[in-house]
Formats: sequence, C-alpha cells, structure tokens
Amino acid sequence: MADPLRVAVLSPVWFAVPPTGYGGIELVVSLLADGLAEAGHDVTLFASGDSLTKGKLSAVYPTAPSELIGRAMPDLRHTLACYDRAHEFDVINDHTGMLGAALGGLVDTPVLHTVHGPLDVPEPQEVYGRIARVATEVGLISISENQRLPMPDLPWAATIPNAIDLSIYPCKPHPGEYLLFLGRMSPDKGAHRAIAVAMELGIPLKIAGKRREVKERQYFAEFIEPHIGHGVEYMGEVTHGKKVELLQDARATLFPIEWEEPFGLVMIESMACGTPVIATRHGAVPEVIEDGLSGIIVDHYKHMVGALEAADALDPIECRRYVEERFAPERMVDDYVSAYREAIARTA
Repeated sequence: MADPLRVAVLSPVWFAVPPTGYGGIELVVSLLADGLAEAGHDVTLFASGDSLTKGKLSAVYPTAPSELIGRAMPDLRHTLACYDRAHEFDVINDHTGMLGAALGGLVDTPVLHTVHGPLDVPEPQEVYGRIARVATEVGLISISENQRLPMPDLPWAATIPNAIDLSIYPCKPHPGEYLLFLGRMSPDKGAHRAIAVAMELGIPLKIAGKRREVKERQYFAEFIEPHIGHGVEYMGEVTHGKKVELLQDARATLFPIEWEEPFGLVMIESMACGTPVIATRHGAVPEVIEDGLSGIIVDHYKHMVGALEAADALDPIECRRYVEERFAPERMVDDYVSAYREAIARTA
C-alpha cells in the first residue's frame, strides 16, 4: 500500500454512526471510516459521542441531537470542531451538507464534500452554485452520474456509488408472501403508491420508515394511516436486524419514487438479501438496478402490478452476486482513497 493517509471523515451529527434506525448517510459513513481504518489509514471520525468506529472518534455532542434537526447551531458547532483541526489531516471528507461544503473553503487542507442530496431543485442549485464560487478549492463527490445532470459544471472530483456491509445482509433465497416498502414517510418516496400497488394485487404490504418530522407525520396521517389494517401493516422505524428480516422474507421490495433520488440504498440492501426490487425509472434507479437481472424497472408505478411476475422469476442468488460485484465496501473505499490522493496532489 502507498503511504497511509491521515483522513478526517465528517459525518452528519443528527444520528449516531452507525445508526440504530434511520440514517442512510450514516451507514455509508460508518462503512467508509471503518474500511479506511482497516486499510491502514489514520482515520478520525467526527460524529456524535454515541457512535462506534474502528478509527478515532471526535465528538462535540455526547449523544446524537436528533431532536434538534433543522437547527443551525448543532451542525455549525460539529462542523467547526473538525475544521478547527484541519492542520492535523492530509484530507477532509465532509458528508454533512451544504454548510460543511462552504466552511471547507476556509482551510488549507484539501476538502472533498460528498453530495448526498438531489440537485434538481432551486435551493440546492443556488447554494451549491455559490459554494463553487466562494469555496473554490472544495471538490465535490457525486454518488451517481444522474445526480450531476442538473449541475454538470460544478467542481466534481469523482462519482463514487454507495456500498453496504454485505456481512450484515445475509441472503435468504425463499419465496415471500408480502410486499415491502422501506423509506421515510414522504410523497417523494411513495409509500401511498406502494399501498395502491399492493391493494390492486391483493397482497399484504409491510411498511417501515421514519415519521419524526412534522411533514412526515402529516403525510402519514393523511395517506397511510387510513389503510392500516386493510392488508397494510406499519412497522415503524425498525432496527437494522428487523429491517434485514423484513427484506429477507419479502416477495419483492417496492421502490415507487417520483423524484430524482441520487442513489437509493434500500435497493442494494434488498438485492443483497436476495429479494428483487421493483422500481420506477427515476433518479439513479437505472444505475443501481440491472433491469431483468437484479430487479425490474418500470416507467410508472401502476406498471408495478404487471411486473411482479417478472420479479418472481429473478434468481435470488443472482441478485446477491450483482450487489457483491457492484456495491462491495472494498470498491467504495478504494474509490475514495483514489479521490483523496488526487485532491492532495492537486493541492500540492
């Protein structure tokens, strides 16, 4: 291995790393930080104090301040704690959000900011455009090629798809009896569309996902709650172990999004467990699923009804093999290290 790097990985502060429930970004951050440490790099993870890591942990908050989501001060304190120590590192990889990307322009250490959100709406477009002009040395990492399309001229450094720890998603090939929806309670994610599909098919549907925020609770009360008990079961925000059980025992996972989702971790989690995904053709879906091999892609959620038979015919072992080839953590870590070294070389 080339000389080990001193890497700061800056996670969002709102959930522990790894998360006990909701927290797709935190799952990826945990896998990345641990993978870097296992590869021999000197890693400091900036996260809440209840986080676990194979690197060094630095925390401003003893426990994740989830109840303060949306407030600027926790995010600012947490981010500044990392950048205040910038001189200790060869590179900083920020996963926090637009504030972290902007503050990265204040330090001499190379900063790479991983963009986890969409860029097809006005506010992120405006802010990232300004960040590119103000924090000119901060490089951006996309998690899919589709994510870049609305703003191709930003200072992109690399595209690095997410990965999962395959050891905690065992494959269990057997026919399931229910459909599954995993995701936060949001119209974009489409739990209500999954309900419509399941009701038309006459197959039970299990739903698991976050509904902490006001808009999520409003959406749930209006579009989900009236259907509970009529073949629809809401499981709440489940632990990782329960999520894996739900994935393993499902007949198929429904992913009826209607937004430009930059990645969609649920899809590879499901395929790793041997459960095919039926997804709508939005965002990075065509980059994550190989249609007809690891899942079925449809142009409209109503077409999911007719796609179930094709999903049933897919080989669970092939679904698993596809994820092992495309979304293994070793690949993601290697990609990040390459991006880090290129950023360091540019700065030098």
